[in-house]
Amino acid sequence: MKEPDVARERRHTLYFLREIKDHSPVFLDTEVDMSRVLQLRAEGHARDRHYSTVSFVLLAAARAIAKHPAANAAARGGKRLKVLRFEEISGKLTLDKTVNGERVVLSVVLPGLADATLEDVQRKVDRYQTGDGEVLPEFAGARALHGLPRPIGAALFRRAVRPLAKRPAITGTFAVTSLGHRPVDGFYSVGGTTVTIGVGRITDRPVVRDGQVVIAPVVRLSLTFDHRVIDGAEAADLLADLKTALEEFPAPADGPAPAAATADRTEAAAR
Repeated sequence: MKEPDVARERRHTLYFLREIKDHSPVFLDTEVDMSRVLQLRAEGHARDRHYSTVSFVLLAAARAIAKHPAANAAARGGKRLKVLRFEEISGKLTLDKTVNGERVVLSVVLPGLADATLEDVQRKVDRYQTGDGEVLPEFAGARALHGLPRPIGAALFRRAVRPLAKRPAITGTFAVTSLGHRPVDGFYSVGGTTVTIGVGRITDRPVVRDGQVVIAPVVRLSLTFDHRVIDGAEAADLLADLKTALEEFPAPADGPAPAAATADRTEAAAR
């Protein structure tokens, strides 16, 4: 009996996994009190504004990485390692999509996050989370790889992602991936960038405030870093700054209300 081939719609994922084999991942995690984020989300809903948790994480991560420029970089190679630092901070967001009936992971890059507002990020997140993976032009490159013979598809993918100067536009300078819409507390992912943030679910847990144990909404954040580019102390400081950025997130500036949320927004988008 002939063994079945991997679904064409997943080929871009296999090409990606092949390209990140040189990474040297190390895994950290922390718990974040999300009371401030949930407060801002509730205030937004009262004004007909929808803010997803992942939008807060994207912005908070960009602000934390701005304090650690060594992490806003990419590496290539093993024995002859090359590392390039970037001025722009761009976040890659992974998405659960369906293409030709096959459930797949697709990703999109949000550029210019250092200067973005929460409204800017949310508009883009809404577009990608609720958009059709078979139609959105941002996913055209992945769809094109599906129809090519595997050696050609792999070669084209390799040619696109290996030049370090192209990484901000192709893979972003950091990555965020969330499974918070399911009962997942924490997970660890290698997103092809020096820093990858993993977001679990928000759940009530006991925390200590002013010497008293109280119940608060807590999320477990993981940070996977490429040890070829930065060391553990730098990564730990970055994660601490990300935790602070989320727990002390500033109120969004008032501005024109975004377009009304679509009626069929998925649970994943709400997270």
